[in-house]
Amino acid sequence: MFSYAQDHPVNRGQYFIHVYPINEEIHIDGILDEPWWNKAEPATRFHRVLPTDTGYAAAQTEVRLLADDDFLYIGVTCFDSLPGPRPVESLRRDFAFGNNDNFIAFIDPYNDQTNGFAFGVSAAGAQWDGIQANGGFVSLEWDTKWRSAVKNYPDRWTAEMAIPFRSIRYIQGDTVWGINFSRLDLKTNEKSTWAPVPRQFQTANLAYTGTMVWPMRLPAPGIRFSLIPYGLVKASSDREAGKPTSYNAQVGADAKLMLSTSLNLDITVNPDFSQVEVDQQRTNLDRFELFFPEKRQFFLENSDIFASLGEEKVRPFFSRRIGLENPIVAGVRLSGKLSENWRLGIMDIQTSGRDEFAGANFGVAVLQRKLFSRSNITAFVINREVTERPNDSTFTDNLYNRVGGLEYNLASSDHRWTGKAYYHHSLYSGASSESGAASASLTFENQFVKATLAQTWVGKDYLAEVGYVQRTGYYLLNPVLQYKFFPSGGRVANHGFILTPVLYFTSDFSVSDRNLQARYFAEMMNKRLFYVQVNDMYIRLQAPFDPTHTGGDSLIAGSSYHWNEVAAGYSSDLRKPLNIVLSVLYGGFYNGSRFSVEGQLNYRIQPYASLALTGAYNSIVLPEPYNSANLLLLGPKVDLTFTDKLFLTTFVQYNNQIDNLNLNVRFQYRFAPVSDFYLVYTDNTWPENFRNKSRGVVAKLSYWFN
Repeated sequence: MFSYAQDHPVNRGQYFIHVYPINEEIHIDGILDEPWWNKAEPATRFHRVLPTDTGYAAAQTEVRLLADDDFLYIGVTCFDSLPGPRPVESLRRDFAFGNNDNFIAFIDPYNDQTNGFAFGVSAAGAQWDGIQANGGFVSLEWDTKWRSAVKNYPDRWTAEMAIPFRSIRYIQGDTVWGINFSRLDLKTNEKSTWAPVPRQFQTANLAYTGTMVWPMRLPAPGIRFSLIPYGLVKASSDREAGKPTSYNAQVGADAKLMLSTSLNLDITVNPDFSQVEVDQQRTNLDRFELFFPEKRQFFLENSDIFASLGEEKVRPFFSRRIGLENPIVAGVRLSGKLSENWRLGIMDIQTSGRDEFAGANFGVAVLQRKLFSRSNITAFVINREVTERPNDSTFTDNLYNRVGGLEYNLASSDHRWTGKAYYHHSLYSGASSESGAASASLTFENQFVKATLAQTWVGKDYLAEVGYVQRTGYYLLNPVLQYKFFPSGGRVANHGFILTPVLYFTSDFSVSDRNLQARYFAEMMNKRLFYVQVNDMYIRLQAPFDPTHTGGDSLIAGSSYHWNEVAAGYSSDLRKPLNIVLSVLYGGFYNGSRFSVEGQLNYRIQPYASLALTGAYNSIVLPEPYNSANLLLLGPKVDLTFTDKLFLTTFVQYNNQIDNLNLNVRFQYRFAPVSDFYLVYTDNTWPENFRNKSRGVVAKLSYWFN
C-alpha cells in the first residue's frame, strides 16, 4: 500500500484529484454534456514547463475524472489564449509529440514513480498511447484498446477518453495512483502540466506525478483472456537469388491472459510481422553494426525490463536477434508486477531451422526488486541453445550461449541523480576470465547543469549472441558536461554548451579511440534550433577497415589516424506546415577528408497528409589505392491519413552505398480497436537499370477478441 511519507515523492502530497464514481457508461463523443462531469472535481491551474517553468500557463486546461466498474473516464477542456488554427500533423495514431497540439495523461498505477502508461489525444482527435519505463520514457510501439473523441470550438477544444481497466495493469487493493496531465499548445509555444515539472525534464517524468484518489479499493478483475488471430496471403519473388515467384497462405495468433491486475501471460503461435513499418536506412560510415529499434508488437509490453539491461552499446538482450533470419514457431512471455516492490519478466521463444540458419530456443528471465524511493536491483539470465542444426557440414556456431548478470539502477526521488552499475558474464564453449562486462555511471541534472561520469569495461571474450554489443576488449571513459543559460526576455529561450570526451583504451591501457566533442547550441523562443560543433578524432584500428564500405582496399590493422571536424545544424520552426532540419560537416576522415550534408524537408496538409524528404550526402576523398566515394541516401515518404482509421504510407529509399532502391507501400484499415486489415507491397531494384531484385505483396487481416 502506497503512503505519501514512505518515499517522499515530489508532488504526491500536494496535488490531489479525486475520481468521481458513476453507475452508467459515458457516451464518448468529445462533448462534456453528461451531468456527471459537473459533479467531478476539476484539476486546474496548470503550471508552465516550457519555455520557462515559472508561473501558470497562459493557455489553461481543466481535467475531470470519472469511473464505473469497467472504465476510467478522462474529460478535458483545453482553452485557447490566442485565436487561429490549432497545429496538427496528421490523424495517425502515436503522432509526433512536438508537432501537434495535444493533451496527455501520464499514469503511475504501480506507485513506483518509474513504470506506467500514457494516453493522449491531439486537437484533431488522433490517439497517442504507450508504456512508460525508466522514470517515464514512453514507448509508443505499444497499443491497447481504449476510446476517445475530440470536439473543436473557436475558443477551446474538448476531449473525452474511456480507458478500460483491463487495458492497463495495477496493484490490486490500492486506493491511490500517481497521475499527471500534460498540455502542449503550439500557438503560444507553451508546454504545461497540472503537477509542476522542472523544465529540464520531460513532462512524462513519473517522479513529478500528483495523486489520483479512488473512491474505493480497486478490485481484482479475475482472469481475462484476449485472442488476436490473423490470416494472410502473400506472393514473393527473389530474382537476385534465382528463386521463382512463390505463393503462400499463413495463419497464426497471439493470446493475452491477465493472471492478475498487474501480471499477464502473452502467447504467440506462428507470428507474422509483415505489417511492421520498414527501418529507415542510414549511411554506415562506422566500423560497427548499426542499431535499429524493435517494432514488433509481441516484444513490446513490459519490454523495458528486458531491453533496459546493459547500456546503449552493450545490450545483453536485443529482441531483433530473434526471428529475423529464421521464423518463430511459438513464444510465451510472463511479465508484470508481483507486488509493489517485485517485478518479473520471463520469455521463451522457439525458432525453426532454415537454409544455413540453425533452429534455436531463446530464454530470458529477469527479476527486479525496488529499492529506496525509485531505484532497483535486477538479476537476469539469457540463454540461446541450438535445437536444430542446419544441413550444412560447415556449421561451427556455438551450440549454446548464456549471459547472466546483476544490475543496480539509481534514481533519486526528484530524478536529479540517476545512474547505473552492472556486471555481466557470458558462458559458452571457449569462454574465459575475459568473458565479462562491467560498467558504472552517475548523472546529476538540474535546469542549468547536466554532468555525467561513465566508464565501461568489456572483456575481449564477452559474447552475447542474443544481444547488441558493438565491440569487445576495451575500457571506455565517457564524461559529459552540459550547461544552459536562460536569458530573461528576448528571442533566445536558452543557450549553452556540451563537452563530451569519449576515450577507448585497449587491455594494456593504450588509447585506441579518442573523440573530443565541444558543441554550442541555442534554442529560440520560436522553436528554432542552432548548433555548432568541433570534433577532435583519433583512431588506432584494431582490425582492417574500409572507410566507405564500398568494397575497396582496407586500411591495415594497427594503423592510426588523427583528424578534426567542424559541424553545424539548424532546425526551423516545426509548428509551421513547411519546416526543415539540416546539418553539415566538414573535416578529415582517416587518411582523407569528408564533406557531409544531412537533412529532412517536411510539409503537412493538416490533418490529412504529411510529406517528407530525408536525405544524406557524404563526399569522401581518400588517397590511392583506397576508394573515394560519393554516397547518397534519399528517402521520400508520403503519409496519408484519410481518417483516424484509414492510412496509406509510401516510403521510397535510394541508397547507393548498398546499390539499392527500396519501395514500401502500406495500406491500413483499422475497422475495430486494435483490429486491422493491411495490404503491404515491398520492392527492391537495381538503381542503374531498375531491374528487379525482389518483391512481395501481403494481405493480412487480424482481429482482437476479448
